[in-house]
Amino acid sequence: GDGGDGPAPAAAPGRAQVFSTVVDTFLEKLVTAGSYQRFANCYRCFYKLQPQLTRSIYDQFISQLQASIKEEIEEVKNEGNLEELFNSLDKIVEEAKDREEPAWRPSGIPEQDVRSALVPYLRKHRAHLRRALRHKEERNGRVAESVLMGRDSIAELQQLIQARQQAWQ
Repeated sequence: GDGGDGPAPAAAPGRAQVFSTVVDTFLEKLVTAGSYQRFANCYRCFYKLQPQLTRSIYDQFISQLQASIKEEIEEVKNEGNLEELFNSLDKIVEEAKDREEPAWRPSGIPEQDVRSALVPYLRKHRAHLRRALRHKEERNGRVAESVLMGRDSIAELQQLIQARQQAWQ
């Protein structure tokens, strides 16, 4: 074996697979809605004369209709690159599961949308700048104390030099 204790839990179907299922369901319902009975009722005179031929025409019609619809949908999927877009959307949704903040949704009013997107960023940036400013002010305060202590020691040394110079003279 594969070393597993049993079958792995089935992953949720991707959007491409769901889309295919929806298309298949649509085709089934379309065929159901266009039943042979309805077809025969529309062409009642022809059906009474040739029931087997009517059935054959109906079967051909339904099969060509399904093939045509499937072909058209495949063309739309290929032109729109839907398979890749669905996979990309699945990937985005999977990555967003771990996000803590809610996804951004536009309100339709550009000013509010810009504000709602920028204000949190600018507040975060302002808080960062305030922390940096506080850190620099603390550092500058320590440097200023150091400069004052240096000036005091220079003044003391100057007094000491003057005192020794006077004593020497």
